[in-house]
Amino acid sequence: MKKIQINEQVVVTAMGFRKNLAAYPRRMEYKGQTYNFIDAGLRCLIRKGSQIAEIITLSDGESDYRLYSDNHGANWTLLSIGLIA
Repeated sequence: MKKIQINEQVVVTAMGFRKNLAAYPRRMEYKGQTYNFIDAGLRCLIRKGSQIAEIITLSDGESDYRLYSDNHGANWTLLSIGLIA
């Protein structure tokens, strides 16, 4: 798997919910292109003092995407894209 480091803000345009009602991105826009996620993979919560953030790995069936959220819901950062080939 080839991993491309991005580290740029993206716009999440749709959210989904797991069985335990944990929210995760279902669709994002990056550089004018829309990505629809079919799978919410690993989720890691990060706590620094009183602040909580999360890193979540998602897939669109062709590539894996790692997103970071400051847990305020509005700010998402695309950390990397892992190309499955």
